[in-house]
Amino acid sequence: MPFSPRSRRARFQWLAAVVLLVTAAACARPMRDSLPQGEGMLAVPGGRIWYQVVGDGPGTPILAIHGGPGGTSCRMRELSRLAGDRPVIFYDQLGTGRSERPADTTLWVLPRFVAEIDALRSRLGLEDVVLAGFSWGGTVAAEYALARPGTGIRAVILGSPLLSTPAWIADADTLVATLPAEVRRVIRAADSTGRYDTKEYAAAVDSFNVRYLRRTTTTAFPECASVEGNRAIYQYMWGPSEFRSTGTLRGYDRESRLAELQMPVLLIGGEFDEARPPTLRRFQQRIPGSEVVTVPGAAHALLSDAPDATTKAIREFLARRGIP
Repeated sequence: MPFSPRSRRARFQWLAAVVLLVTAAACARPMRDSLPQGEGMLAVPGGRIWYQVVGDGPGTPILAIHGGPGGTSCRMRELSRLAGDRPVIFYDQLGTGRSERPADTTLWVLPRFVAEIDALRSRLGLEDVVLAGFSWGGTVAAEYALARPGTGIRAVILGSPLLSTPAWIADADTLVATLPAEVRRVIRAADSTGRYDTKEYAAAVDSFNVRYLRRTTTTAFPECASVEGNRAIYQYMWGPSEFRSTGTLRGYDRESRLAELQMPVLLIGGEFDEARPPTLRRFQQRIPGSEVVTVPGAAHALLSDAPDATTKAIREFLARRGIP
């Protein structure tokens, strides 16, 4: 039966409304090609790094930036809990983990670590991305976001981040003051002599770490059984312990630039974190529209101490901010 002019007009209006709805939906949640699953090696300045894509959820991919310096992505494997929502990309920074290990110390500078993210985004076609950096990884994430504004960074997750060495050391001094008197005596002696390689100092470091670095046994992932970090990079860039900085990062400070972060930012730390909750709250006040979450019972190693609460907080933050 042929359509009358009125029915044709009604049909056209109906089709136009459908097109508008579909277009609006596409704009709200842009389509992207699926990321290739599995592992790969990628050339970056100075060598090649290992990376892995886990999950094919429809949401904006998360790029997980591990701590250290000289740590590995194995400490972040619990973020794979989010892979049903969105792909999670893990990688080991150059010099550590499954990446190549050049001995050239001129490579251990922050701009080169930032360049690794450029290389990963280019290889994987990450036009839109959520950066999730923990500890030193938060340094790299913040530095990248400051250096690359307006490049599709949908959100930044800063887990117990190092954003200012002076602030970090002030927090560390506060926490060291809570240690037993004999432990504090050993630390003072090491600081006065510069001898940080004694058994006594190692025991003092352990006393600090079990309180403020990691309070529970790390979850074992079979694929990480033989993956090792690189202590030499840690010592070169940071120093002998979490509470003493003698390396190239000892003057690092981006607190005054935090207001330049214009994308959604979540600062998340533990109740007993060496990146102390009051300091994270101060950072949060500097970042327009940012949020802060303190995870009960956790220390610095959030994804080891409290993987459920940490990944839940990230998922809820992204949902609140409407980030698909």
